[in-house]
Amino acid sequence: MLNSANELEFSNESNDEVISQFASLALAGDPGSSEKNSVHLPPKTGYSDSIYVMAANIFQGIRLEKSPENVLIKYGNEPLQSLSKSEDESFQRLSYELAFSALKYQDILETILIDSYIFPSTTIPDNLSSLIIVMLYDFQDRKFQARLLSDNEESIPEVQEVENLLNSFKTKLAAALARCRIKHNVLSIYHILPETVRNQELRASTLPLYAWINTCKISPEEVYHSLKKKCYSKVKSVLHTDDKVFAVDQHCYDVLIFPSHLKSDLLNTDLFKDYKLIFQDKSRSLAVHTVKALLNMDDDILMVNSGSWYTVAHMSILTDNNTSKVFVCGVQSQAKDTDLKDLSTNMGCKNIEILHEPFLDIDSKDHRLQKVKVILVLPRCSGLGVSNPVEFILNEHGDTDLLKDFSQGRTSEDKLHDLAQQQYEQLTHAMTFAKAQAIVYCTCSVYPEENEAVVKKAVEFQDDGTKVQPFRLSPPVLPLCSLREIQLSTDKFFRMEPSEMTNGCFLSVLTRERDPSEAVCVKDVLARAAAKGLLDGIELGKSSKREKKKKKSKLSLTKSSPPDSNGIPMKIAEFLNREANANANQSEALTMETSLAQKNTTQVGSSSQVRKPSKPTTTPLAPTVKKATSFSRPYERPRNFLRPRLEDRMIALKPVQIVLPPVMLPFSSPQGIRPQIPPQQFYCRWVGAKTTAPSYLPTPTISRRGEKPKENLPFSLPRHPRP
Repeated sequence: MLNSANELEFSNESNDEVISQFASLALAGDPGSSEKNSVHLPPKTGYSDSIYVMAANIFQGIRLEKSPENVLIKYGNEPLQSLSKSEDESFQRLSYELAFSALKYQDILETILIDSYIFPSTTIPDNLSSLIIVMLYDFQDRKFQARLLSDNEESIPEVQEVENLLNSFKTKLAAALARCRIKHNVLSIYHILPETVRNQELRASTLPLYAWINTCKISPEEVYHSLKKKCYSKVKSVLHTDDKVFAVDQHCYDVLIFPSHLKSDLLNTDLFKDYKLIFQDKSRSLAVHTVKALLNMDDDILMVNSGSWYTVAHMSILTDNNTSKVFVCGVQSQAKDTDLKDLSTNMGCKNIEILHEPFLDIDSKDHRLQKVKVILVLPRCSGLGVSNPVEFILNEHGDTDLLKDFSQGRTSEDKLHDLAQQQYEQLTHAMTFAKAQAIVYCTCSVYPEENEAVVKKAVEFQDDGTKVQPFRLSPPVLPLCSLREIQLSTDKFFRMEPSEMTNGCFLSVLTRERDPSEAVCVKDVLARAAAKGLLDGIELGKSSKREKKKKKSKLSLTKSSPPDSNGIPMKIAEFLNREANANANQSEALTMETSLAQKNTTQVGSSSQVRKPSKPTTTPLAPTVKKATSFSRPYERPRNFLRPRLEDRMIALKPVQIVLPPVMLPFSSPQGIRPQIPPQQFYCRWVGAKTTAPSYLPTPTISRRGEKPKENLPFSLPRHPRP
């Protein structure tokens, strides 16, 4: 095969059929090509001159620098001038994708140019080297077929010059490409790429689209209805389908998922034109939803390195445009300031405040930020958890210099150390805000050096000399996060590994330990419960709860007040007074005997048995009886004692009915039974009974009470056995 390729190098350059065979051989086995063929994309016809120029300028800034001994081609430093002023989203995306593809194959493309004798046989200015690399990649991707130009397109002289050069060397270029494949013993130059880069490209080919709902303009139900009218069906998963379907994200209730091939169709709908649906990576939605779950009423938010304005708008919309403010720091360009204000107006956001200072230059005691309770830190990171870097950089205004790391599938140790140091400085500076109660830290990196190591180091080296409570790790709380996911997060970090469904994401929450002396505000508790979806459909009456609390406190004071303790003998006296009225001829003797029994009885709260005689501690009950009879409504007060009290629970009052009758049976005369029962027991029976005599006393007791004199009462006391 190698010999035939060498022979073809000197053959007729017009042999397009052989060139096509070499191109097919070189590109065979490309998973990206097979994926594109499955979607039935039309064959590539090339780009416009303006896209080539812009891609060349992007490549000039991100190309890999080599040591002097390994330099094959010299590049200029001056960018090319483009005649087109169009910089819309599609134009930028095509330019970045072309430049990034050329960057991934930079070594191979340079080798092909040297092997085909384009360099150094031709005298080409150094400032056109980047344009040659970019156009050569597209030329071999089109299998060395001619580019189709539109009639109304304005041509650029530099592009025409490079295109004529490549067409004149296309046979030699195809042969050099075939030799490169044979040298590496691969079916396609795609397999020469590092495995991490190839896996990233495979994930990017299946990665779905994520879009969040602007609830300031439309409700989720209205979005579902509008999509169904456009023949979209709601499903559980959008993977491996070519139909018009959508699904709801499992973590964020306002995020919808679409298959990637529907993007152009969705962009033409009114939902996206009117900013009712916004495409954005899921990691940013996870970050703002985590902040929302930590917010209390009237809390302000500070966003650090927000990147896309869509993230700021999403955060503002989740606060429902209430009295909370969303502060965005580091907006240095006035043009970006205007863009953010225009976007806020179009999306209905009203509580966004712009700070032009960098975050590290903002004083933690700034008077504007005294109500900031949650800080969202989205630091600059390596971002190697992202599957489609071009899309992420354009949407999140990322640094194009990161494309170097994506093209190699790794980040150098020096650069990783610098990024980790910047992240640590931002996180520790956020901890200096004394009023802040929580910090959310989110990256798209897969390196522990940028994730767990930064957070743990910041928590460990907090300034213990300050009077404020320190920060501690807390598990992230997401609206639709399952209990299993929370339990699996044993180290209190939330991670999503890069997959065919999502980009990689790391999320950490730091919360300040609550001061034990600080009272918990009711409205803050309610706000957090509402943010977690625990109060849906529940209306809380604060005034009624306060009234109930006051009533409870009054009742407790009533129970513990001294008059309550004096009420017990008062009720006993009332009962004795009624008994005295029933036996009018012996009322005086009954009163004296009851006073004697009271003196010989200890005040026991939990026992109804007479233990030992004690010294008299109370006044005689005769005056109390007279005081009780002076009430106009003598039966009103017992209502207070119908509530279960400590004394009532301790005196179990049903056993009086069961125990005492057997005690009375051995005696021949029941006259002495009644005075021996403690007054407390008479009172307990009286509370639940009528005003007549207790039913458990035998009827002959009263009828024969006058038969035996009362002098026998003291002698009958020792004879009573214990029940």
